[in-house]
Amino acid sequence: MSAVALPQQRMSAQEFLAWSQTQAGRYELAGGEVFAQAAERAAHAKVKFRIAMALHNAIRSKGLPCHALPDGMAVRIDADTVFEPDAQVYCGPELPPDTIIVESPIIVVEVLSPSTGKNDALGKLAAYFRLPSVAHYLIVSPDARLIFHHARGEGATILTRVVREGAVAFDPPGLEIALADIYGE
Repeated sequence: MSAVALPQQRMSAQEFLAWSQTQAGRYELAGGEVFAQAAERAAHAKVKFRIAMALHNAIRSKGLPCHALPDGMAVRIDADTVFEPDAQVYCGPELPPDTIIVESPIIVVEVLSPSTGKNDALGKLAAYFRLPSVAHYLIVSPDARLIFHHARGEGATILTRVVREGAVAFDPPGLEIALADIYGE
């Protein structure tokens, strides 16, 4: 397998989306600069899958007009920043099959990895909440029973809850997921 050279020039979100569709692997754009996503450990992939399934099942059980997606779908933050969260939820009609950007996610999830943990906790936290639709941002540990749940409060306030037991409630849209569904008993 050969290494892919990252573009040296800065890109807009539109240029990045066109470029990334022709590339193998996963990439994100931050401030116009392209970043390759590192290979994932099994613990990361397992937790990511379980979160997407827990969100999907919670939506179905409540009969909400929302949709859970695993990684692979992009979220455009601004003209030169595009992230690919590990899972996300949007509400409303089903997206057309050729869609690559979720315009109005309500819940975004990032599972921590050794190479991106600081950016997930700081840079992405501030960026995701720049989107008016984002009501919840989860930062999830793949190695310990630990979730940081950031929720939009009044005005510019972001409320943070550290969750180690029980469930995470999302209001809106009106669902919850149990930590047991993510980490097992």
